[in-house]
Amino acid sequence: MGPLNRDVWEGLSAQKKEERLRDLLRNFPTGMKYEGLETFERFGQRIETGVFSYEEQTFVFVPGDRVTLGWDRWQVGMNEETSADLLETVSEYGVEDVDSFLSSQMSPVREVHIAPMLVECRNHPLGWFEVTEAEAMAQESSYFTEELEKFKLSDLNQYELHQEFRLVRQGEAIQIFWFNEDLTLEYLIEEEAKAGFGLLTEEEWEYLYGGGSRTLFPWGDSFDYTMKLKHFGSLEEVEGIVDESVEQNPSLLVENDRPYDLELPNFFGVQFAGDPYNYELTLDASGNMMPKGGDGGAMICGGMGPLVGFLPAAAVYYRDGNAGELEWEDMIDYMNYRRVIRLAGLSV
Repeated sequence: MGPLNRDVWEGLSAQKKEERLRDLLRNFPTGMKYEGLETFERFGQRIETGVFSYEEQTFVFVPGDRVTLGWDRWQVGMNEETSADLLETVSEYGVEDVDSFLSSQMSPVREVHIAPMLVECRNHPLGWFEVTEAEAMAQESSYFTEELEKFKLSDLNQYELHQEFRLVRQGEAIQIFWFNEDLTLEYLIEEEAKAGFGLLTEEEWEYLYGGGSRTLFPWGDSFDYTMKLKHFGSLEEVEGIVDESVEQNPSLLVENDRPYDLELPNFFGVQFAGDPYNYELTLDASGNMMPKGGDGGAMICGGMGPLVGFLPAAAVYYRDGNAGELEWEDMIDYMNYRRVIRLAGLSV
């Protein structure tokens, strides 16, 4: 009938989709299991697709598509609230042309074909691996034993000694992560290839995040001030001060138990970090590191507030122009990655 592209896929019955998804298992690593169909819907996009599991991790089938990626102009344009917020924020840093400022932060416009793929729903820390307490003790750290005991008696949810170990409280349990100082990009690519997986390209990441959206954000051109954002909390609609950060306006921070909006599954069933302090590893056309989804927190630390501060995590096509100046050893502390299996050439 045709390749596993979105238009063809959406025209199939649930029975045909199930048959095709079960048939795909032959292309996957041993141990991959098909769990069934599930429908994901968000930001005006919707898909019924297959969910798979592998070694306690969840994967989804994402059909391919020919899409236009990148950003250089508005499709609809900002609403008055977003426009005023953006202009006031960037003008404090000497920016007069808002459109040029935004365009300079985005990847270039280009038309690409994205192959169908199986994608890991959640990403993983790149520079950290989980260890048991006994394994951590064997690392012979002069600080670990003392800091672990302090952490157990404290009310902290997380503690980290820079590029050495990280402690995370999960209910009554404590997770221990050790920094992977010997990891290289070449080794990571090689090991994942041996296991039957690849790493995302920048174009694949942009497709997964925006689904081919031509707007600034996956939901439109205007910022959503009802979101709950990491580092800011839930932003109330307070007229006249929505452009200022929580540090300047503590009344904007409303604590509640609902999840952070940018961490929720999107229309493909894929979840992102939703945190500008973090990056997700992707590769450019030459196989070099191309970090996405963050800027190391540079704009938040600069006091730019939720709209501009979260452009790196929320704008579909944001590309950190300073990332090329950072060394791999510095990046992996804040880098995440997810696995992918490309299904190019397969037809329905």
